[in-house]
Amino acid sequence: MNQILSRPAPAAPRARSLRDEARALLDLPFNDLLFRAQTVHRENFDPRRIQRSTLLSIKTGGCPEDCGYCPQSARHATGLESEAMLPLAEVVRTAAAARENGASRFCMGAAWRGPKARDLEPVLDMVREVKKLGLETCCTLGMLQDGQAEQLREAGLDYYNHNLDTAPEFYGEVITTRDYQDRLDTLERVRKAGLNVCCGGIVGMGESREARAGLLAQLAGLDPQPESVPINQLVQVEGTPLAGTEAIAWTEFVRTVAAARILMPRSFVRLSAGRAQMHEAVQALCFLAGANSIFYGEKLLTTGNPDVARDDALFEALGLVAG
Repeated sequence: MNQILSRPAPAAPRARSLRDEARALLDLPFNDLLFRAQTVHRENFDPRRIQRSTLLSIKTGGCPEDCGYCPQSARHATGLESEAMLPLAEVVRTAAAARENGASRFCMGAAWRGPKARDLEPVLDMVREVKKLGLETCCTLGMLQDGQAEQLREAGLDYYNHNLDTAPEFYGEVITTRDYQDRLDTLERVRKAGLNVCCGGIVGMGESREARAGLLAQLAGLDPQPESVPINQLVQVEGTPLAGTEAIAWTEFVRTVAAARILMPRSFVRLSAGRAQMHEAVQALCFLAGANSIFYGEKLLTTGNPDVARDDALFEALGLVAG
């Protein structure tokens, strides 16, 4: 896909400075970059503690968007069946089980371009009930309209996830059904409502290192910076336009995590999609590079996630503590 709905504006001086800084970090010798990232991490976080979050798809498939990485798009022949929204009781049971397994944040995702008023009402009930369990609550529901972020906050939502995905100049190669400004507008609504922002991106979609620097600059340039920054590695799903993309080198992924830690020192940097395909040694290097949050459980929306026992064994081997 190469249709671009809106041409990015010329970079402002601050954005250009951040991009140059991000690119310089990504170009550092690998060990030097990890040393700097771990130093920054220890200045801001307990280096042994990893936050565990669980992500549940509360409404799967049938999304009208054309995101080239997403098996939930109705435009892609992936074999994924559309499903109705989960009943409230099932969501609450899943959240309770996640809490028992050590999760401290429960995220709910729905495959929408954005929620209609009738869609949002049952989600508000889910947020209220999950909040009663003592978990932090997070939703990813697509683009929000005026007033919807306030409704979510009043129901007890703590975080709203809305990723930028990639750099502005590469965005049109991945998505054509919404533009970059749409994403920024939703993030602005979330901030104005007083919600915490969860915002990151996906690497390994065929972008250059320069584009990865551009993504990091966009994230670091948000004011204030996101409280949570998920770094996803493309999970290639047959039937999506990005299936068959040349895989990103593991060193480039770790570099991206490390640069994110340095540029956003007080943000939680979450090792997210793609972890199931990562060797445990690569995951360990990501933790060394400053990742201090993971998704915990069997599925990350519709693609596999490392199972609980494997995560527990890795944490024990590395001397990490869930919290």
